[in-house]
Amino acid sequence: MSTASNDSFARVDARVSYKTPIVMAAFALVVGIAFGLFGKPEAVTFQWSNPEDFIHIPDFVVASNLVGMVVGVILLIIAALAFVRARAARTTPLWLNLIFGLFAVVALLGWLAAGNNVPFAFILGNAVVLAVPIALGAMGGIMSERVGVVNIAIEGQLLTGAFLAAVVGSLTDNLYFGLIAAMVGAALLSMVLASFAIVYLVDQIIVGVVLNVLILGITNFLYSQWLSADGQNSNFPGTFDIIPIPGLSSIPILGPALFESRITTYLTYLIIPALWFILFKTKLGLRARAVGEHPLAADTVGINVARTRFWWVTLGGVVAGLGGAALTIGSVGAFGRGMSGGQGFIALAVVILGRWHPFAAAAAALLFGFSIILRVWANQVSPGIPTDFITMVPYVVTLIAVVGFVGRVRAPAADGQPYIKG
Repeated sequence: MSTASNDSFARVDARVSYKTPIVMAAFALVVGIAFGLFGKPEAVTFQWSNPEDFIHIPDFVVASNLVGMVVGVILLIIAALAFVRARAARTTPLWLNLIFGLFAVVALLGWLAAGNNVPFAFILGNAVVLAVPIALGAMGGIMSERVGVVNIAIEGQLLTGAFLAAVVGSLTDNLYFGLIAAMVGAALLSMVLASFAIVYLVDQIIVGVVLNVLILGITNFLYSQWLSADGQNSNFPGTFDIIPIPGLSSIPILGPALFESRITTYLTYLIIPALWFILFKTKLGLRARAVGEHPLAADTVGINVARTRFWWVTLGGVVAGLGGAALTIGSVGAFGRGMSGGQGFIALAVVILGRWHPFAAAAAALLFGFSIILRVWANQVSPGIPTDFITMVPYVVTLIAVVGFVGRVRAPAADGQPYIKG
């Protein structure tokens, strides 16, 4: 019986492992045919850096369809490598998936910008900025769900942080006070979620949806009745200054994109690895994951399940509030009606796409940040392409990634399940 079961599991694993090379090969053929054989013959200029940069990389000019054909061949080679690994019952490593995605992005940009320029530093820099609120919202979601509380209220937390950062920053004329207010306000909202879900055992999905609707209504009301009439004094905080990091900001392509940013972006760089370290390298993270996987066993060894869940959900709200502040004082400079625009729900999808892992979720958030700037940039270089088509591309890619690269995901075992102490 045991041998038969092991053989069955081996066959299942082998079958599942072939999904990645099959999807890669299919995608490579689409790139090679659509962007290559039937692509545009016009030249495209890849701008790796600005002429005034300390280290300047010369522009690279090539035919758009040639880019599609070459990248299609490279993607087929990567798919072949993935197939070889699959035959050896080995999964495709994350770095190989990332290289595959990078070349696919190059092909898409080369196709869109036929007859124009591709400013890599500009696109990457804006993608990072736009990904920050989503990434921070996802980190807050991971902190909640790793201890077993489903956090549907990320949207409300982002909106709360954005509103308070703008208002408090304007009234006090101090952006740091606005930043603190955003984190405190979102933390208080998370406390409400935690109290209802943990103490009163209310359905966590319902509580999250109600909080989202409540915050949306409150902020819309205050915006129309107060901020729109007195925006100069109450809704004009400005943004944090851009701080270039000496040395690192001079690195071609990556330097201007990653190391010429505002403090909200730099805090994101610190929070993501810190959360990973705490979750997977410390006793505190081990206890949190134990509460999210098997709360009864955690309670048996002396871990206070309710208290652990409460404070992790609350601290997750602090992180999501920082993401809300990144929308206003870290990017736009003022609060707008419903300005989170569903990014909280995208962050929730990012949590699942990233398998509740901080680094993977951050990479998924960058995908959505890229999609937002791609929509804006594509309208400028290829006005003939329908905007809706460009908008749907990243979501199609996400579906492909989930089916072909991520596969079946498993949430923490006790996620969404209330714990009643016996």
